[in-house]
Amino acid sequence: MRHGAAYLKRVPLAEWIWLPLWLLAASLSIFQHGPMPIFSTRTLSVAWEMWQRNSFLVPYLNGVPYTEKSPLLFWLIQLGWAVGGVSDIWPRCLAVLMGTAQLVLAAALARRLFPDRPRTARAVPWLLMAFSYGFLFDLQIMYEVLLAIFVLAAFLALVPGPRRDQPQFLWFAFAVGFGMLAKGPVMLLHVVFPWLLGPLWSDWARQHRRRWYRHGALAVLTGFVLLAAWALPAIWAGGAVYRHALLFRQTGRIVNAFAHAEPFWWYLPLLPLLVFPFTLWPRSWVAVARLSRPVEPGVRFLYAWLAPVLVVFSLISGKQPYYLLPEYAGFALLLGFACVRLLDRNDRQATSRWLGPWPLALASFVWGGVLLALPWLVASNKISGSWDVALATHAVPFGVVYLLLGLLLAVPRRAELYRIAFAGLTGTAAASMLFGMTVWPAFNLAPPAALLGQAQLQGRPVASLDLDGDDFHFLGRLTKPIERLHDCQALLQWTDAHPAGLIVSYPSKPSRGTLYMQRFRGVWLDIWQASTCHNAPAQCMGGSRNDFRQCGRVEAKTRQSGMPVAERES
Repeated sequence: MRHGAAYLKRVPLAEWIWLPLWLLAASLSIFQHGPMPIFSTRTLSVAWEMWQRNSFLVPYLNGVPYTEKSPLLFWLIQLGWAVGGVSDIWPRCLAVLMGTAQLVLAAALARRLFPDRPRTARAVPWLLMAFSYGFLFDLQIMYEVLLAIFVLAAFLALVPGPRRDQPQFLWFAFAVGFGMLAKGPVMLLHVVFPWLLGPLWSDWARQHRRRWYRHGALAVLTGFVLLAAWALPAIWAGGAVYRHALLFRQTGRIVNAFAHAEPFWWYLPLLPLLVFPFTLWPRSWVAVARLSRPVEPGVRFLYAWLAPVLVVFSLISGKQPYYLLPEYAGFALLLGFACVRLLDRNDRQATSRWLGPWPLALASFVWGGVLLALPWLVASNKISGSWDVALATHAVPFGVVYLLLGLLLAVPRRAELYRIAFAGLTGTAAASMLFGMTVWPAFNLAPPAALLGQAQLQGRPVASLDLDGDDFHFLGRLTKPIERLHDCQALLQWTDAHPAGLIVSYPSKPSRGTLYMQRFRGVWLDIWQASTCHNAPAQCMGGSRNDFRQCGRVEAKTRQSGMPVAERES
């Protein structure tokens, strides 16, 4: 039987049918719930404070200059606000558009790297949009997605095109510069190695080594000039504090990044997660394992890109899976080429059913069965977790969806890769929608942010315990900073000075006497009247993640003496 050998053959409209599928899945997922705390809300808060202050050059967060990121993403958000007004609709549309641009550029790079294997370019956008982790984080309003666009644009400038062999170093310079405006000099870590190792994969670089390195170095310097065109006026406009933070604090962050807070091998066990669902497709592992000599120039380019980046990011102590988002296109390119090459060999490993997606089908059947059984498990009190109870309210229809996806994967048919990609994209989008319909209230900061925003409109100040409160500014349209209180002494002094104010805390257990309370990411979010915290600091701070036990001792002594808390503490 030869039906298995057609797992990558062209299906009708396969070259572009991925685009409406991506737009539909991404739009449904991103508009199913509001901006995600930390990942999206902090970005929006910086953009909002820049907008509210009319500060085009200097980003602000919670009232102070924000030196951790360059401003390009904030500018793009404000550009949409200038046209349609301030809302979270345009930033979410922008996230979908950036994800679309990433897919288009990845397909274009595949055509450049593998001109003799056009099926690779058709497969790459399917692979890239089906990566579950990448899909979920592409829909966050984050810097890495914008950075990935300029990384791919830089590579398109270096790689030979259909009508030219010479690199376009001017476009490479612009891509590097705008990439640094997207996320700072870290852009160089993503693009510098294919340039430095150019003679290993580029015939032009081998033949014109001096021009390759001289023009490439000039392009990198030009990129720094583009960054400086923003940074120098920003340093002048931001004043001495911003200048010191931007020049010296950033340097300290880079130096301290090699302190190995995480082990060197931390990214290695995460790689199967990053390429899921293809982790559960045995044929993909066989295809990658069979990448051997002769190594084509496109594959040498991918090795020169991915291997050094993984090593360097493994050396840096600060590690997050989404730091590698610009490399996800490289993973898709390597996997797509490997699958095409395996298909071209047309041997037993290209046709064996045992190498089909049956593990992924089995996982989909199991997850679908769990969702179908979840309402019964909750109703019979066999499980009672808050998330389980929430998921049970909409679990059944989504359980049916995953059973159907498992059936799609289990039945041997043509276009195996495309079926896996469709199932991966649909399954991830369905999980995102299920999250938005059930668990999202435990992540939704819009209600407390609205309460804080109304308080500020009334002239009532706001403070926060444990965290900085950066996530509330855009959602509540706050116009003043949220003051951070670090200890009991600061709490009592603040409540004495601002008896009408509000205080945000994040205890591990529910509290009594709060003005507002909700679950939030495994803990609780409380909003207190300052007067309550002033008179009963131990009750206000009960279960807080910081150590406020001294408040309890102060309160106990106060009750024994009958003296007001603030007077006793002084």
